[in-house]
Amino acid sequence: MLFYRAVLPLSRPTLNYAAGLVRRHRKQLRSRGRLLNPAQQALLVLVYLRKGDTFAELGSGFGVSISTARRYVNETVELLAARSPKLEAALRSAERAGHAYVVLDGTLIPIDRVAADRPFYSGKHKRHGMNLQVIATPTGEIVWVSGALPGSVHDTRAARIWGILRALERAGLITLADKGYHGAADHVWTPYRGKNKPVSQREANRSHAKLRGPGERANATLKTWRILRKLRCCPHRAGFLAKAIHVLQAREAHTR
Repeated sequence: MLFYRAVLPLSRPTLNYAAGLVRRHRKQLRSRGRLLNPAQQALLVLVYLRKGDTFAELGSGFGVSISTARRYVNETVELLAARSPKLEAALRSAERAGHAYVVLDGTLIPIDRVAADRPFYSGKHKRHGMNLQVIATPTGEIVWVSGALPGSVHDTRAARIWGILRALERAGLITLADKGYHGAADHVWTPYRGKNKPVSQREANRSHAKLRGPGERANATLKTWRILRKLRCCPHRAGFLAKAIHVLQAREAHTR
């Protein structure tokens, strides 16, 4: 077995934050005699999320079994995800920040499934995955991340399932979205559809895409955490993982 040193592109305050959550959780449970201390457990989880290492690789690197690595990851991810902002609170924060609008966009988290698993197959993306809904600011900062739904669920339906459209209407926020949300609600502005559009509509679509672009790139920042590039765990954990990553990204941004 060969070992090597590696760099994790995250700050020390982010590690300390995750370690603090683990430490308080252990104290609440009165848990003793664990193989890794809170800081080591937090580091193991950050490696899992950022690098996408398997549980076998994590176990070898940190000197624990595969089942222990899995248990540490699931425990810490749930602690982090629990601190992800709720939808109403997130939209109130966006309103107080004075954003002119927000961007609503769906993303597909690829999963390791076979063709028989039709509920997970996205016809739009031509692959199996889980649908996540993301609300972002005009500058690309993530405001809120939804839970996960099967990839076959359309973006508009997913937005209704999570109550996003009603919450945006109550918040009074102008919302820009792509053509997948056409007809979702009056307060959700989407591009003009159809071919051979007049010049005015084509120009409006270009302006719409320009305003929407930075917000849509928020989904790309989620996938810089390699665990979301292809899940090999239970597909329904995609939402917990994305929410945990959202919390960690917010901590990283706070330390800059």
